[in-house]
Amino acid sequence: TTVLSAVDTQHSDTIHDTQLDYYGRRLATCSSDATVRIFDVSGESQQLLQELKGHDGPVWQVAWAHPKFGGYIASCSYDHRVLIWREVNKGQWQLEHEHRLHEASVNSLAWAPHEYGLVLACASSDNYISIVCKTNESWEGQRFFGHLVGCTAVSWAPPMPSQQAATNAPGVEGAAAAGGGGAADSQGAQYHRLLASGGCDNAVHICRWREDGSWQKVEELSEHKDWVRDVAFCPSLGLPTLTLASCSQDGTVRIWTSVSGGSWSSSTLPSFNFPVWRLSWSVTGSILAVACGDGGVYLWKAVAGGQWEQVSKLSEESSQ
Repeated sequence: TTVLSAVDTQHSDTIHDTQLDYYGRRLATCSSDATVRIFDVSGESQQLLQELKGHDGPVWQVAWAHPKFGGYIASCSYDHRVLIWREVNKGQWQLEHEHRLHEASVNSLAWAPHEYGLVLACASSDNYISIVCKTNESWEGQRFFGHLVGCTAVSWAPPMPSQQAATNAPGVEGAAAAGGGGAADSQGAQYHRLLASGGCDNAVHICRWREDGSWQKVEELSEHKDWVRDVAFCPSLGLPTLTLASCSQDGTVRIWTSVSGGSWSSSTLPSFNFPVWRLSWSVTGSILAVACGDGGVYLWKAVAGGQWEQVSKLSEESSQ
């Protein structure tokens, strides 16, 4: 077991998500009390920097944008909205954009790799996935059909260089206006843009951005037997293999792999006896954290022969 450090958030209701920023110095939390709280956790003690109020219902997730864009935080809520907050002074955020393309609870959100620009994907119970991006000084959005019964999770694949030449390719801002993020970064490198989503149809979908600005489903992965609660792409670190983890209400975690854009194959972690809620990869992609319905967080790593082994368990008891 590993000793945990506790943060007294003083939320007045259930906490649904916590996210550290890029440098691990600030922590964002969100709750059924309809607020987002931001803490400085860089020292031995934690300091509340600001409480963000703007939602009218439980806030399910928060996400930090890459620091190259400044201090942006996005939050999604049962109130059908996504709010995007910008740090205007050190430790002070204000609401910059209210994203209202959804007609039901927005359950998940994820910022795209910074190579694509300031682009955010959102998954909703209205069956749709939306993309909102900043071009120049304005925010633009689009949505496309995701899953029957509702979308629960969304995750961006790491940038995968394309063999296609970057000649005449639109820049970050031009492509972001089409809703897909940049087709080329500042050095002219081209990327395939892939998005994974999970839904209440028990499926994982892989969608690809098209040059006409639309999104196309290219794979449907249907091994789970109940709602898919989370999906998480593993950092690739320049390797040609894409790895995706998915977890489900059925108590399983599946690891999906695709080499050089080929078909997807899967393996399964040893079965859990509870629903599995959330997944998170380490920065290097060597450790997968699994949050389970028994209140524990399990850390797993790949070993020889494509097998996985549990290396640690984090629980409330280990912090006492």
